[in-house]
Amino acid sequence: MFDLNNLIRENIKQLVPYSSARDEFKGEASIFLDANENSYGSPLKKWYNRYPDPLQLKVKEKISAVKGLPASSIFLGNGSDECIDVLFRCFCTPGVDNVITVPPTYGMYEVSANINDIALKKVALTSDFQLDLPAIEAAIDANTKMIFLCSPNNPTGNSLNIADVEAILNNYFGIVVIDEAYINFSKQRSFTLQLDEYPNLVVLQTLSKAWGLAALRVGMAFASNDIISIMNKVKPPYNISQAAQELAVEALEEVGQVNDMIKVLVQQREWLREALLQLSVTEHIYPSDANFLLVKTTHAREIYNYLLGKGIVLRDRSKTLLCDGCLRITIGTESENKQLVKALQGFSI
Repeated sequence: MFDLNNLIRENIKQLVPYSSARDEFKGEASIFLDANENSYGSPLKKWYNRYPDPLQLKVKEKISAVKGLPASSIFLGNGSDECIDVLFRCFCTPGVDNVITVPPTYGMYEVSANINDIALKKVALTSDFQLDLPAIEAAIDANTKMIFLCSPNNPTGNSLNIADVEAILNNYFGIVVIDEAYINFSKQRSFTLQLDEYPNLVVLQTLSKAWGLAALRVGMAFASNDIISIMNKVKPPYNISQAAQELAVEALEEVGQVNDMIKVLVQQREWLREALLQLSVTEHIYPSDANFLLVKTTHAREIYNYLLGKGIVLRDRSKTLLCDGCLRITIGTESENKQLVKALQGFSI
């Protein structure tokens, strides 16, 4: 059975988190002499001289309304990368524990594992970029604390089979992290709808992709209240800036505008797919539920360098496991997509 207490690092169980001035204060006040701030303001907005809300309650209230989840089930990180790192620091003992990833996948899981001195077990996806359940089961041992799954997956673009993911959730009693950074571009339902069913589930999302707020660095983790409480113990006290919180609250009022952008991006994804299929350099385009396409080409590196010369930057994934000869192409604006296709029409070797 799942027992969260058995997964938490012993030092984290005993950890007394840093208590900031804003954590200790409750209620209303007009004079703040508690946090050693500059009382005369700043060259910017006056309130930027004050430390931000350490728990980002206003942002979480907005996210709660959009997602239909309680604010107590939400953790905010300085990008999803911080959420990933905090999970390692909560649950994985350096030099002892291990985690499983399923490449090709998002590279920060491996980077965070290496930074935290956590062994990484790689279980490759199948040839159609789905989970190899028998191989994952064989890789799990007593010290496997987390499994990272990315769906829709980066760099492949496809969603993982829901039944396969549920099989892991039902049969593995460590933490299962499902990274849904691109879920807004997919027709597949989010696993946030199943948080009550799986106490070992953590779902990552972000405001960087569909919400267009990559510069703000606001990542989200959704999980049980118990897991969120542990993550809040470990995070830095003021990890989301006041400016980022203000702008996130403002953006979260614009659900309609975001949905309109998503529709256009999906339409452009299909247009670009059809246009690329007409080119001689295209060998195969993999199915995508994200805002990018993974395209197998005749001469990936040469095409990449050719486009660089024309000021167009793609991502060369040709050296990545199972992605031989592949370029990852973000869906641009209509004009950018047309310029890309036109440039590729002129490629020769």
